[in-house]
Amino acid sequence: MNMDEKIRRINELYHKSQAEGLTPEEKEEQAKLRKEYVESIRGNLRSQLDSMTIQYEDGSRERVSDRRRRVEGEKRLEEEEQKQKKN
Repeated sequence: MNMDEKIRRINELYHKSQAEGLTPEEKEEQAKLRKEYVESIRGNLRSQLDSMTIQYEDGSRERVSDRRRRVEGEKRLEEEEQKQKKN
């Protein structure tokens, strides 16, 4: 099922839920389709952002994907340090 078909089906299920309610199977299908849709949107957005470059005031540039990895790594290090301090 392509994305247009998924969106059409999500909308059908929504309208049916408003008019008469959904069966448990339809509710499950609706949740699955919504999850797939959101995952697709997030993936597309991440792809677009990762292909962009940030230019800082000093003229240096950094790809968004590299910055995200760097920031995530720094967060992981901070979390590990906090865990070690607690122990």
